[in-house]
Formats: sequence, C-alpha cells, structure tokens
Amino acid sequence: MEHAARYRRRLPEAVMEEIASYIAAKEALLAPRAARNSDAVRRFGKKPADIRTEYSRDADRIIHTMAYARYIDKSQVFWLVNNDHITHRVLHVQLVSKIARTIGRSLRLNEDLIEAIALGHDIGHIPYGHLGEACLSELCEKEGLGPFRHNVQSVRALQVIEDCDLTLQVLDGILCHNGEAYDDRIEPEQEKTWEALDDAMADGRDHAPMTLEGCAVRFADTIAYIGRDIQDAVLVGLIEGLHEIPRPVQEVLGGTNAAIIDTLIKDVIEGSSAGERPLIAYSNEAAAALAVLKEFNYRRIYLHSRARAEIPRVRRMYETVFFGFLDDLVQNRKRSKIFSDFIDAPWIAAAYRERATEQELVRDFIAGMTDRYFERRFRDFVLPRKAEGKFAVWEDGEQL
Repeated sequence: MEHAARYRRRLPEAVMEEIASYIAAKEALLAPRAARNSDAVRRFGKKPADIRTEYSRDADRIIHTMAYARYIDKSQVFWLVNNDHITHRVLHVQLVSKIARTIGRSLRLNEDLIEAIALGHDIGHIPYGHLGEACLSELCEKEGLGPFRHNVQSVRALQVIEDCDLTLQVLDGILCHNGEAYDDRIEPEQEKTWEALDDAMADGRDHAPMTLEGCAVRFADTIAYIGRDIQDAVLVGLIEGLHEIPRPVQEVLGGTNAAIIDTLIKDVIEGSSAGERPLIAYSNEAAAALAVLKEFNYRRIYLHSRARAEIPRVRRMYETVFFGFLDDLVQNRKRSKIFSDFIDAPWIAAAYRERATEQELVRDFIAGMTDRYFERRFRDFVLPRKAEGKFAVWEDGEQL
C-alpha cells in the first residue's frame, strides 16, 4: 500500500481548490432538505478530501466490489430462461439509478447520493430472485440465523464482508429501499445514527430512509420494475401482450413500459417536496392505478403456475448446496469451493472471516452467488466426481 501511495498522482493545489469551489457551488443550489456532503457520516471518520464528493466516493467503492461484479448474472424475475433480452439485476440497478437521478435532479436533490444508493440497493439479491430468497430464508431460520432479507444482506455484503466503509446515508438508503411496498408517500426519518441502523438491521421491520434521496430511490425501484416485468413476461410468454394491462391502469399510467415510467416520474416530481416538509409522493390517482398494476403483476407473473411448479426443485437445490457446504466446513475440507472462492479470497474482510459462524459463512457464500455459479455448485454435489489422475479434467473452466 505504501508503494502504491508513493506513486499516486497529486493534483496541484490550485486545481484542487477550483474543483472544491465547483462542488461547493453545485451544493449551494440543492434544495433545503437535500442531503449535503458535509453531513455525510462514516463509522470510522471521514477520509481526506479528493476530487470526489463523499457520496461519489461511495458509488465508486460499490462499483469496484466483487459483489457488484456478480450483478451481471443474477436474475431479476425470470430465471432459467434462455433469452438475452430478459432483465437481469445489473440492468435493473442502472434503470433505478437513472430514474431516481431524473427525479432527484428535478427536485434539486443530491444525485451522487442517489447514485450510490441505487447501485448498491440489490447487492444482497441471491440466485433465482425472490423464490431463491424464500428458500434460503427457510434454511436460515432452521439454522437459527433468523429470516433472510436481501436488503439486510446488501448492507452486510458492503459493510461487513467487503468492508467498504460507506456512509450512514448510503447504507441506510440501501437498507430501506423496499420497492415491493405499497407506498403512496414517504417522509424521511431524518434523525438516524449508526445505532439506529444496526437496530433496523436486526428488527426486520420496514423503515423509511433517512434522506429524501433514499426515498427517491425507493420509489424509483418500483417505477423501474413494474412495467419492465410485464414487458419481460410478454417475451417469455406468460402474458400475451401489453394490451392485457388492466384498462383503468392504461387510462391513468399508459399502456407501455415507457409510458408508465414517464407518467410515474412526472407524477412523483409534481407531488413531492424538498422544502420545509420533505416528502416523496404519488398523486392519489397514480397511487391507486399503481396498486392495481402491482396486483396484476403478482397474479399474472410472480405467482404464475409455471413459476410455482419449480418451487420444489429450487428448494431441493438450496438444501443440497446449503448443507453440502456446511458439511464441508464442519469436516474442514479445504479443497471445497467455500474456502477457495469465498473464505480465503483476498477481498473478504479479515474481521468478518474471524467472527462469522459456519452457518453465516454458508448463508453469505450462497447469497453472493450468480445463478450459473449456484447451478454449478449444485451439480458438484449431485453428480459423480471424476477420478483424479495425472491429467486434470476441466469443465466450464474449472478443475473438478
């Protein structure tokens, strides 16, 4: 680290002052209740100033995590579908970021904070989306870990496992993003501390974010997926076409994903306030139409019989992988993937490695897997192993 620091480029003081002046001028234009970089709180104290704002630094740290890299092959809604046009997590978080920043720019909120929260909000999602989450949650409760929640796991991945030292405002926004909630308006819970964040991690209740920026991301999460999931459902044949969207919804929000996004963004901008009473809100008409649309999605997509038919198979996969790796830890099988690809990996924080229980290690390892990696590990446990010999056998680039 000292060697790297010695050759780090330092900008002239005059250039640094010009950058700082520009950032300060932009921040002066923010709305009265927007988050300021000067209010950013880190658990271990602020770092020396550089060319980035506090929240921009957080966004950079999130993007450079190993967990972020694995967004690329995590399902959004449809898993085990061979269609390159189906939305994956990596696209969803980009859509959330774009939508939330559009809202934030119109309300004069802090776009750097919005971007950081949006990019990190789904880090904790696991293989096979919400079905996978339900299966892993059952196993975690049986093993005394309590229910699994992807929003809590997102914070754990960034704060504990990879130790990114993010700001309280960013971690709070990630924890409180809940795009599945039937929100029509949210007022931020502004007075929060690290102790409050830790309590919220443990209590399992739904909390409002502490910043308007976090509230904007929470609304943007819904706006990004609600119409897009219908668009994807048409591609995979669960829905015949967009004309099946309920007529009352089409009359208020529109009949395409683009129209729904445009209508909801403008409705939020019109109904929100960043002044003395901070509020992010839909109009009553838009909120009612959105509630109907969510019920339509649950009935026709998320609870579709084709998806529910796979529940027993996915549950078996999770049981096999979870207890297989747990046995590897108990038996101290050092050749197991849980050692080489997780526990002994250089990006794992030493403090986490030392304190985590065996069950926590298995939970966190599985939670970080991509869909394809999870499937390969399942095959490892259920298929006969090839005999070892002088010549190694390779499959998918991995030695068996």
